Amino acid sequence: MRIGIDVGGTKIEAIALDEDGAVLRRQRVRTPKGDYEGTLDAIAQLVQRIEADLGQTGTVGVGLPGAISSRTGLIKNSNSTVLNGRSVPEDLARKLGRAIRTENDANCFALSEAIDGGGAGHDVVFGIILGTGVGGGVVHERRCIIGRNRIAGEWGHNPLPWARDDERPGSRCYCGKTGCIESFLSGDGLEREYRAQTGNGRSGEEIAAAARAGEEPAQRCLRTYQDRLARSLAAVINILDPDVVVLGGGLSNIDALYEGLGTCVGRYAFSDHLDTRFVRAVHGDSSGVRGAAWLWPPR
Repeated sequence: MRIGIDVGGTKIEAIALDEDGAVLRRQRVRTPKGDYEGTLDAIAQLVQRIEADLGQTGTVGVGLPGAISSRTGLIKNSNSTVLNGRSVPEDLARKLGRAIRTENDANCFALSEAIDGGGAGHDVVFGIILGTGVGGGVVHERRCIIGRNRIAGEWGHNPLPWARDDERPGSRCYCGKTGCIESFLSGDGLEREYRAQTGNGRSGEEIAAAARAGEEPAQRCLRTYQDRLARSLAAVINILDPDVVVLGGGLSNIDALYEGLGTCVGRYAFSDHLDTRFVRAVHGDSSGVRGAAWLWPPR
């Protein structure tokens, strides 16, 4: 049995999978905000509860926002700031009394989709998350590519490619730089674009609904978003050239983004044709927690 934990800003989710990936149990609790020890306790209690319910012990993998610094061994770059500067793997292993495996949550998402999701059967999978932030993970032959600095796949913190005059300098990103892909393609970025075009405030879901209903400003806003997405993906494809790009996160549920996306990316990619597939995540919001469980591969 494999147990996966996905640590988010508002909830901590746990899942238990059997050897074939079937779900045995799923539970979630609210994240104790600003409470590091409380977060560790919540994770440990979820694991203990699942094992007690199922009457067996499992391996434990944990998906975390941020990454583990190769220099210090501590968490860095986490938007759940209570984790930054903390030795989460060691602290959690000590609390559970066993070895655990941890990985960035976007990498867990990509791993899940590469194993038995939208990227199954492909050698190189680029998994992206379009939501509150813009994350990504790279999987090669069902293994996460972490990178020397443990930031592989962080496409959201590159500048928007082929930026136009009206896109410069761009909004300030939480990372401290200006004009990052994330500031354009996050949920806030989509809402900011709609507000700039119309003067009105709407959520991403409301913008998508308005576009489906035929509202021209909303449709124009989504066309702009798709073009920016295409440029950003083309820059990644020019370097990584993955077999498939799997889209996850709340904004990946906007159907209009997939209409002609391959053609749009092809206009920017350095190739005479583009065979890359662009697909929606099969496991949706569950991909991250499933990927955490799969950090312990099949024997």
